[in-house]
Amino acid sequence: MSGPMVDTSGPEDVPYGPGAAELRELRLAAAFLEAADTLADDFDLATYLRRLSDHCVELLGARAAGAVLIGGSRGTGEAQVSLAASSSHEDWVLGLLEVQRHGGPCLESYTTRAVVPPLQLARPEVLERWPHFTSYARNHDVTTTYAVPLRRDDLVLGALNLFTDTPHPTTEVRLAQALADAAAIGLTHQRDLHGYQTIAEQLQSALSSRVLIEQAKGMLAERWQVSVDAAFHALRSYARRARLPLGKVAQALLSGALDDSQLPRGGPKRP
Repeated sequence: MSGPMVDTSGPEDVPYGPGAAELRELRLAAAFLEAADTLADDFDLATYLRRLSDHCVELLGARAAGAVLIGGSRGTGEAQVSLAASSSHEDWVLGLLEVQRHGGPCLESYTTRAVVPPLQLARPEVLERWPHFTSYARNHDVTTTYAVPLRRDDLVLGALNLFTDTPHPTTEVRLAQALADAAAIGLTHQRDLHGYQTIAEQLQSALSSRVLIEQAKGMLAERWQVSVDAAFHALRSYARRARLPLGKVAQALLSGALDDSQLPRGGPKRP
């Protein structure tokens, strides 16, 4: 995915280059910037979520990571779910995300809107809590996991799930949450932009349709020597009878695909 990147590499023989801590801070800053940058024309959701998961592996010391994005229903009554996993171990991480429909840290973090702290999967209470998830995870030698919500204010978009070999300290969990928060802001902006673009397209379509209707009314009124209102009545009556949008009827008439003899004539003639 295209986006701002910070180049933290440099020749090894430079004596005053950044140390390990400074280098990590630079990489974290680049990750936060990338998480917030979602307004590019070539934005791709799957690539974005995969990069977010990769950052968790590269910067937070996770063995693997995955993201679940849950959108609103689109008239089907079901939520739209997007899954993505870090490039390392992508296949089984996607499996770990999918199996959580029966319960797991990601689903719990999303539904509670809270952090699920690092948990060791071998503990009996965890096995009882998520039997399907823990069985699948332990088959892939996952020992510890935690999840943070992708949230902005009261809006929760999904969750970020990290898989580690040992329990992460609180500071790393907080960094994961901060990265998830940055991603939630970026995703919200991208969704808002998409909404604005959709509205703009609808308005442009309505305007174009209105122009076509006015042109068709004028042409028909001149051809039939009737009032503009009578011409409009003929167009509208045909559109209703044919169950077609008025704009499409106007376009067909102007292009010659529809002959005016097919329209119902009536109304007063032009004085």
